[in-house]
Amino acid sequence: MSEHRVTRRGLIAGLAVFPLFVRRVWAQSQLPPMVVSKDPSCGCCGSWISYLRAAGFSVSVNETADGDRIKARLGVPGDLASCHTAEIGGYVVEGHVPESAIRRLLAERPAATGIAVPGMPPSAPGMDAVGAGDVYDVILFGPSGRRRYARFQGRRELSL
Repeated sequence: MSEHRVTRRGLIAGLAVFPLFVRRVWAQSQLPPMVVSKDPSCGCCGSWISYLRAAGFSVSVNETADGDRIKARLGVPGDLASCHTAEIGGYVVEGHVPESAIRRLLAERPAATGIAVPGMPPSAPGMDAVGAGDVYDVILFGPSGRRRYARFQGRRELSL
């Protein structure tokens, strides 16, 4: 039978790491729920949803063959459309948007309708083409126009 002792060094290390653990758990619990509308037969949408769930998002799914009507109702411009549309915290998230851009949107709360990754970039989350190094933009859009909100290569954010 082995005996476990708490050493001073172990206690100090544990106390140093504890705030980081609590901050991450608290941040995840503070994320509003997300609803994703997607076509029932779309595989990449399911992969994106799995990616977000693994990142701590609470995601429910609305399977529908009427995605275009949902995009129109939510104000997604046609040229920014992708294969799925999400709603979170009063914003629209269109397409394969990386989780860090969604977290930033929720933290900054800009005056906008939402963010979008138009089309289906091969290296975006949920697409995950092996070896794809394409660069793609996350676009902030709304009644006052649109602008590049972030730029990514795969899941890695690039500086603007």
